[in-house]
Amino acid sequence: MKIDVQTLEAKKAGSVDLPEDIFGLEPRADLLHRMVTWQLAKRRAGTHKTKSRGEIARTGAKWGRQKGSGGARHGSKRSGIFVGGAKAHGPKPRSHAIGMPKKMRALALKHALSAKVKAGELIILDKAEVKEPKTKTVREAFGKLGLANVLVIDGSEVNENFAKAARNIPNVDVLPVQGINVYDILRRHNLVLTKAAVEALQERFK
Repeated sequence: MKIDVQTLEAKKAGSVDLPEDIFGLEPRADLLHRMVTWQLAKRRAGTHKTKSRGEIARTGAKWGRQKGSGGARHGSKRSGIFVGGAKAHGPKPRSHAIGMPKKMRALALKHALSAKVKAGELIILDKAEVKEPKTKTVREAFGKLGLANVLVIDGSEVNENFAKAARNIPNVDVLPVQGINVYDILRRHNLVLTKAAVEALQERFK
């Protein structure tokens, strides 16, 4: 499929041919959901921990009379009903990671790219470069392109001045093509790929 290439000044700079097997698929919501779940589960540390009754540093001896106190018949102070006591069935350190085959992860990325194309939310840039790292310059460029919530994917290396200028703008992410992922694509309204990123993606999925 043909799509126009634009510059940061919102001018036309030719066109590029996007392969149908990467950008022309019918998006599958179930696959995208599974991929996002996999990504978010993978980033969880799993270091949460609460103490069980055996780990509380308190005596287990009965601390009050069985009768006559006018209160309940309590035993150990380690009980979960007391302040400083244990937590019943509390969290323990564990891995939250779930299984996701490599081929399925690659397919999910293709479907995420195709979803942006189908929604008309994909923009191809000639290059994402600025001469000076000034936020005002990039903000004005995004204004001309109609971008407010966007993920920008460059080639193997991101232009340092562009990355510095864009990092002060809210709801804007700039990543090299190696860092492209389904979650970041879907969480932003628009996806911007440079010509270098498109070429790298075609090589990746050969």
